[in-house]
Parts: sequence; C-alpha cells; structure tokens
Amino acid sequence: MHNNQLLALYGLKYNPFLPGIPVESLWSPPEMDSFLFRVENLVMEGGFALVCGDPGLGKSKSLNLMAHRLGRLDSVVVGVMERPQSSLGDFYREMGELFGVNLSPANRYGGFKALRKRWLEHIKSTLFRPVLLIDEAQEMMTCSLNELRLLGSAEFDSQCLLTVILCGDMRLPERFRSNALLALGSRIRYRRILEPYSAGELRECLEYALE
Repeated sequence: MHNNQLLALYGLKYNPFLPGIPVESLWSPPEMDSFLFRVENLVMEGGFALVCGDPGLGKSKSLNLMAHRLGRLDSVVVGVMERPQSSLGDFYREMGELFGVNLSPANRYGGFKALRKRWLEHIKSTLFRPVLLIDEAQEMMTCSLNELRLLGSAEFDSQCLLTVILCGDMRLPERFRSNALLALGSRIRYRRILEPYSAGELRECLEYALE
C-alpha cells in the first residue's frame, strides 16, 4: 500500500517513526526542556553551551529543537554552521554569510572587526546575543575553535558578543582537555551529556509517537 494511503488509513499527517518529523512534533524529554530553558537565558548573556553524546542518541534532533525554540524569540538571530571542518579562511566566509557581513578571507583582521561590529550593533538594538549552532563540532579545526572564542569575547573577556551551541560526539569534550583548547573548555556555561534512554523514557517516547 502506498505511504499516503497508509497515513490516510490511520489519520496521520506523517509517519511518526521516520527521521523527517516536523520539529514542533518532536518528543522532548524533561531534561532537554530544562537545558533549552537555560540556553534561552544564555542568549541574554552570551557564551558557550555543549551538547554531546554517542551516535544515535539525538544530538541533531536536540539542535533542531533549539533552533525552533530560539527562532520563536523576537529579534534573536540564529545561524547554523553547515561546514564545521572548514579551514580558517572558509570559516570566516561562512560566518560572514550567516551574519550578513561581506568578508574577505584574505583580510581576517577586517573580518574580525566587521563581525564584532555587527554583533555589537545587534546587541545594542535588541539586547540579545546572536546565536551560532554548530553540529559535528568535533570536526572543527583547533584554530577555528580558538578564533570563535576570541571573536565572541570583548572588554578583556568581561563581555560576550555571541551565544554558541557546540554539538558533537564524545571526542568533543576530550578535545577541550587539551592545552590548545583548555581556555575554550573553561568557558562552556552549560553542558548536556546525552545518554541512552531508560525503559521508562523509551515508553514515554513510544506513547508520544503513537499519540
């Protein structure tokens, strides 16, 4: 039987067990709701948050939920990095495209100043920090991660210009223990370590999907 006929037979708009579920219909466990609330508050202050876990535990869906929740806030700008493994030059190209700044990778200092100016103007007019979501962040080059830390810091580290959500597998927190990334690891305000669901949580998820 055709998929559309099956959906019509059971009165469904979509198959609740396929990956492409509308984000507003995703199941969110209580721990994730609490983390999302903290991230929403982080938009007022700026800084880093981390979501990590083994493959298949819902990291990408967590980012979907975050992008959806943050996108509903008035005046909050949300950028999603699509190529985290880029070189430093391409990192600046993508940052310029995400935040509407015309950058020349050959002039990184000019790009550095232009991005920070755009973010400061946004903060002054809205009081919200722009948001950057990075999936597969464990693939980012060390120089790009450190550049991101320096880009988002002002007034001798007393002011944050950007809210960054890093998402990746368990290699990511291990990288923050290295000397090269220790400074960035110390700036992560909130961490969400995903673990396999308990039997009770799996039952809740299944009941939610069936409903």
